[in-house]
Amino acid sequence: MATGRTADLRPTIDAALARNLVDTQFPQWAQLPLELLDPAGSDHVIYRLGEALSVRLPRHAGATGQATKEFEWLPRLAPHLPLAVPVPVGVGEPGFGYPWPWAVSRWLDGEAATVEALAGSSRAAVQLADFLKALQSFEPGSFPAGDPHEDLAGRSLAGRDRTTRTAIAAHEGTFDAAAMTELWDAALSAPGWDRPPVWFHGDFHTGNLLTVDGRLSAVIDFGGLGVGDPACDLTIAFTLMSGAGRAAFRAALGVDDATWTRGRGWALATGLNAYTSYAAVNPRVAAQTTRQITEALLG
Repeated sequence: MATGRTADLRPTIDAALARNLVDTQFPQWAQLPLELLDPAGSDHVIYRLGEALSVRLPRHAGATGQATKEFEWLPRLAPHLPLAVPVPVGVGEPGFGYPWPWAVSRWLDGEAATVEALAGSSRAAVQLADFLKALQSFEPGSFPAGDPHEDLAGRSLAGRDRTTRTAIAAHEGTFDAAAMTELWDAALSAPGWDRPPVWFHGDFHTGNLLTVDGRLSAVIDFGGLGVGDPACDLTIAFTLMSGAGRAAFRAALGVDDATWTRGRGWALATGLNAYTSYAAVNPRVAAQTTRQITEALLG
């Protein structure tokens, strides 16, 4: 776990660092070329390693648990899921001044899913519902005694209350503050998940889906993987889908009213968080999160 001293550390990550880490810790891949994937996500710097592998280096302390979590769970989950996932093949150690674990995974071909290509596709919506149903039904067996897997603990909407209300007030000139407050209040007061906890992806949005030839092919970035209330994964209905696709998705997944309302709350909260953090410096994120917030308000 990151210490207070390293919590805000943003190490310099470049090709020389990635090359040194790979060559010293995984010499079997020392001859493979490294190619920076740009743009990468906000949490990792990603290099393609040869034709079949990728190297993912966390940018900040908040992303440092992903390498070991994915290494433990994705090889178990992958055979049960209807879309490909990035199965890790190794976890690297800190070195050369870089302070955190990092990962080498199988490369997945594909392009990031886009609203333009898939928003109106009921087929894609049902595929995503089938993926979530398969994920939610995965039964790994009993956890080892004395190992509570705290890194898999589900999160709550209530924990986002203060930051979400602050963001609503900050952006009332851009979005309908009254409508956002009404939705947020409804999401917080909706009945909670009263069934056995299930698996969720935890960051299930457009940017973490890949397509090949215009069809969904893979789901990536399982840093938020956990067990609990699956409402957070309904965010995909508001980042990717339009009305008809959303209806097909909800019907295929069999989502009740309370869970759907909590899902809308998750979409609102995460959309506002990303908008606050990135919209001023990234027009792409501004457009994506504006759509997410707007669609969440529509329901």
